[in-house]
Amino acid sequence: MVWGSLVDRGRIGRTALELVDETGDFTVPEIARRLGVQTASVYHHADGRAGVIELLRERVVDDLDSSTLDERPWDVALEAWARSYRAAFAAHPRAISMLMTAPVRAPRVIEQYERVAGLLLDAGFAPRTVMPVITGLDNIVLGSALDMSAPEVMWVAEEDGSPRLARALAATGPSRADHAFELTLAGFLAHCRSLPADNRSAQAALDDGTSAAPSERGVRRPAR
Repeated sequence: MVWGSLVDRGRIGRTALELVDETGDFTVPEIARRLGVQTASVYHHADGRAGVIELLRERVVDDLDSSTLDERPWDVALEAWARSYRAAFAAHPRAISMLMTAPVRAPRVIEQYERVAGLLLDAGFAPRTVMPVITGLDNIVLGSALDMSAPEVMWVAEEDGSPRLARALAATGPSRADHAFELTLAGFLAHCRSLPADNRSAQAALDDGTSAAPSERGVRRPAR
């Protein structure tokens, strides 16, 4: 029996992650049984199921190398962070759908996203583009991490019925998920590199007064 005083948020998060890795889900009573405490002891440290999910999220992110965000320029940092991010979540594929559909609240995780937002803003990204970039990177990384747990062959194609698909599959070779990740990440970063320049051009146009006033954009003037 583990005394309630020895139960802490870290142990609760690790136990929840173990259960998700094993079964795909957890319940608070299951966590309590595995820790050898009363369910109330778990609730004393976590605000219900949502709170436990955030503790679980922090355990996954423990393996994410945040020092990659110290690299420069910004695209080198973002690429290195994405690779570490993917590796951390690929180790726990059953947790991905749970974490993707729950709002991120864990302070340690929010701190990393704060650093990514600052990295992009300091590089000249317009504030309106920062969250689409972060969300897009999340989609690439988490989708690829989930793909790493899928069978190597996801399309069963026969030469007779699908000759072109079968040919492409035969030419793909091993590590399909890795190749797809490299292709997608490279294309994503290439597009993102154009965004600060676009923002600078738009700002220069505003500074020069060459842009139409907001009230005039899209307004059809009457014929004289």
